[in-house]
Amino acid sequence: MLQASGEGPVPTELRLSADKTTLRISFVDGLDAEFPAELLRVESPSAEVQGHSPSERKLVPGKRLVTILSIEPVGNYAVRLVFSDGHHTGIYSWVYFHELARNKDVVWRAYLDRLQAASLSRDLV
Repeated sequence: MLQASGEGPVPTELRLSADKTTLRISFVDGLDAEFPAELLRVESPSAEVQGHSPSERKLVPGKRLVTILSIEPVGNYAVRLVFSDGHHTGIYSWVYFHELARNKDVVWRAYLDRLQAASLSRDLV
């Protein structure tokens, strides 16, 4: 469901697990999702990860144990996640979370395939 102004998905709950490894988000339209911190870190919407064009996109290995240290509101449309590896430049909009929730399995599989193709690991080496 969209906000009355048509601005996008409306979250009803955002909850970080006690161990800081999973973020749960629920939306008014009934969509619920749990995101591992690792997935949110490696798919950060930041320019540092996404680049300024598809050719600049970075593959981020070694984040299996990353956690979310804090969640900071950004207006009424997003949050900034601060990760245990120091990354803090991604602004995660409600639209971004909603789309990622709908495509989480495909996005995760594509990430694992890219790691394998590059002979990289989810673990620090």
